[in-house]
Amino acid sequence: MTWKKDMSTEEKLAWRDSKKAEMDGIEKMLSDGIAKMFASENYANYLKFYSGFHRYSLTNTILILIQNPEATLCASYKDWQKKKRQVKKGETGLIVRVPTPKKIKRTDKDGNEEEVSIMFYKKGTVFDISQTEGEPLPEVCKKLTASLEWKDEVIEKLQKFSKFPITFEEITNGANGFFSRVEGKIVVQNGMSDAQTVKTLIHELTHSILHCEGGKCEKADRDTKELQAESVAFCVCNALGLDTSEYSFGYVAGWSKNQSAKDLEKQLNIIGSTAASIIDALGV
Repeated sequence: MTWKKDMSTEEKLAWRDSKKAEMDGIEKMLSDGIAKMFASENYANYLKFYSGFHRYSLTNTILILIQNPEATLCASYKDWQKKKRQVKKGETGLIVRVPTPKKIKRTDKDGNEEEVSIMFYKKGTVFDISQTEGEPLPEVCKKLTASLEWKDEVIEKLQKFSKFPITFEEITNGANGFFSRVEGKIVVQNGMSDAQTVKTLIHELTHSILHCEGGKCEKADRDTKELQAESVAFCVCNALGLDTSEYSFGYVAGWSKNQSAKDLEKQLNIIGSTAASIIDALGV
């Protein structure tokens, strides 16, 4: 093997070109994957997948899903060895992007030299647990049963997490709940089933996080706000083990048709980070 320091100038240029082509291929896979996620038949599957991978970056979650939709828990070759599991012979790793910060020197507008950190990415590989063998792992993700005996515990945790008070009232206009920016509170309809209560509360909690005065999506249009709230609620409910079969995202393809790839990626980042914060607050 020839080390980079021993390469000729031509060899170094060829090596850099090959690495750039490699990352360009990963970026193309990612871009195509994001567009496909917003086809109505794929969107719910993506959200279900994300609810189990909410601590991964958006880009790596999508890359893993594209390559192995059945994946449940991924780690690098060495990390699996630390867990006393071995990757099976002949298994092919799943491609991911590995962030690699580098410090470079540059001259600022006043002519002073400064050192800044720039984030680069390189190709990495991970393996799903199904590609390994060895000692069993402790239960990684304990999903709550759908009996909803834990409803009160979930509501209590959400009340602590929420920046706005949560009340249960008789709503006369037919809505299951709403977030009032004027009164600064989340209201959920009294007397609904446990499952509907939890789903509605998470939906309205998302509105209060993203669409309150000064929220990062305060000025989003109504369709985008509803997409965000429904998607976050779907992710969190799936993480809780609630049946999400009644959710319908048939409108997503039409909504996303005129959105750029960057806009779509931005929405997935917002939905993912919001869902992750709620899932972590619930301790799932």
